[in-house]
Amino acid sequence: MSIWGYVLGAAVVLGAVLFGLANLTQTAAAQNVMLEPLTGQALASDDSLFLVDIRTPEEWKQSGVVEGALLLTYSTPEAFLQVVAPKLKPGQRIGLICRSGNRTSRAAQQIAPLFKGEIVDVQGGMNRVLVQGYQPVKPTRMQGCASC
Repeated sequence: MSIWGYVLGAAVVLGAVLFGLANLTQTAAAQNVMLEPLTGQALASDDSLFLVDIRTPEEWKQSGVVEGALLLTYSTPEAFLQVVAPKLKPGQRIGLICRSGNRTSRAAQQIAPLFKGEIVDVQGGMNRVLVQGYQPVKPTRMQGCASC
């Protein structure tokens, strides 16, 4: 066999190992993350869910927010949990909502290894919740919007 055959074989084996490790890590980190298409009413009324809107103040003002949600623009999982963890009741799940679900998907995967409880990633974000007819409320300082 030529040197290129060995190089190609080694590259295939290395790729398979890295792919397997990446999937193993992602699966392990995501065990406590649930993607759920909750309605706006369910988000506003479910006491077992601590809802956090991770969008920016401009987005909150533009479309409104779910009643009772904590407004906290996401930066890092550590900063997020430093603010959110003290507010959680025992056994309460964390719910994450953004505009379309992209940011919450990434944030949930980053928070998951650091949080023992369940994380609910709200499928489709505020876009889906609003299309389903939910009437949002104006963001307030009490919810966490410093510029509202």
